[in-house]
Amino acid sequence: MRVTVLGGGVIGLSVAWYAARAGYRVVVVDHGSPHGGSWVAGGMLAPITEAWPGDEDVLALGVESLELWPEFARALGVALSPVGTLAVAVDRADVEVLDQLCAYLGRMGRSASKVTGRELRALEPGLGPVRSGLSVPGDVAVDNRALLRALREACAGNGVVFASDTASDTASDTAPESGSESDVTVIAAGAWSRDLHPALRDVIRPVKGEILRLSARPGALPPPRHTIRAQVSGRPVYLVPREGGFVLGATQYEAGFDGDVTVGGVRDLLRDAEVVWPGIAEYGLAEVAAGFRAGSPDNAPVIDWLEPGVLAATGHHRNGLLLAPVTARRVLTLLREGGNSR
Repeated sequence: MRVTVLGGGVIGLSVAWYAARAGYRVVVVDHGSPHGGSWVAGGMLAPITEAWPGDEDVLALGVESLELWPEFARALGVALSPVGTLAVAVDRADVEVLDQLCAYLGRMGRSASKVTGRELRALEPGLGPVRSGLSVPGDVAVDNRALLRALREACAGNGVVFASDTASDTASDTAPESGSESDVTVIAAGAWSRDLHPALRDVIRPVKGEILRLSARPGALPPPRHTIRAQVSGRPVYLVPREGGFVLGATQYEAGFDGDVTVGGVRDLLRDAEVVWPGIAEYGLAEVAAGFRAGSPDNAPVIDWLEPGVLAATGHHRNGLLLAPVTARRVLTLLREGGNSR
């Protein structure tokens, strides 16, 4: 069977890799946007600290996918962070938010350990005046760009053919032609998926996020060992370690496909991060970027047949990297079953 995957982010490449290993002839069509969610992502694999009441299906799917990640990473030769996540609170209101999360996780049979501010600073001496937090050792992280490179190499090594689409801002111009030459087309173009099939038009939307990459300068405190997720006066901010620095994110806007990084977004991220990690002022600002997550009405992905010969694997919102292995596995199951309807 010939399979065309529309989208060359982590979801599209994971689907292509799984399908090619299973013996399908695979072509990946990608428009190479610098605003793709996979390229701009923080790299957190964190279903527990992302959990919230009402998103039980997303939590269950995230936990299922996280269990697949160690083997997924080993097969690709990418490293997972050796330590987990610390969720920290700065003021009393932020403590209440984390207490709600902890109580919810307990009801859902998921565990997170409460830690005091003193215990947090013993784990991460660079933390500022945080009140308390949660320790979640199972919520880990991966270098998103190393993952993209590894997936592309794995796809190429299994015979996947790559076709660029640089003629437009979306893959829609090439979708009809690519689909007509294939037995199955898999729409995995993230936020741009909405333009590739009528069934996705009112389901998938772009959710803008801004992210900064910071590099340690001589004399600066070393970056955190853990991923740090914080609430600062109700605003979420995270710091994800990278070699020689960390990724700082992320704002979230309903702004369509506006690819500009705003002054306000950078200001807010740096201001809140400095509260959590005061030594940030000594770091270099290596990169600022904006990307588009693929939002859906219920925050859950769409992984299903849309019509005979057309599958969707999109709508992963904040969990695209986390859900890559479970998405690829489900798409492969659908291909093998051969059902061409919902």
